[in-house]
Amino acid sequence: MNLDPMFSLSEELMNLRNLKDDLEQQLTEVATKINSVEFRLCETMTENNTQNFTRNGQMFYLTTRTRASVAADMKDDLYVALKAQGYGDLIKEQVNANSLNSFVNEQISQNDEMLPQWLNGLVSIFEKATVAVRKVPNK
Repeated sequence: MNLDPMFSLSEELMNLRNLKDDLEQQLTEVATKINSVEFRLCETMTENNTQNFTRNGQMFYLTTRTRASVAADMKDDLYVALKAQGYGDLIKEQVNANSLNSFVNEQISQNDEMLPQWLNGLVSIFEKATVAVRKVPNK
């Protein structure tokens, strides 16, 4: 049995996962830096009473956007109010993908390893082979 390909693929998998983790960390750091520099540039432009300027072929301009989010613990009340005022179409129901996976697996295990009839056609099921990795404790 030639294990060399398996070992080299396992090393490549770990290297790629580590690279992905590193890139995600870098992306988070870059996003934080972008927010900081953008904030400072906005402050500087405002202090200098500058609405816009051009630099290296790019126009930079101040803009203001109004953003809204649901107040803490007010989601249900907001939904009721939106529906009462005729804006119920703003409300979108969604199911978390991980929660749906867990629920469907639970339903299958409780139904002799078969998808319950009432879910047929409502969910798509597929198997995906993956390789799990964990550290081996030192002996």
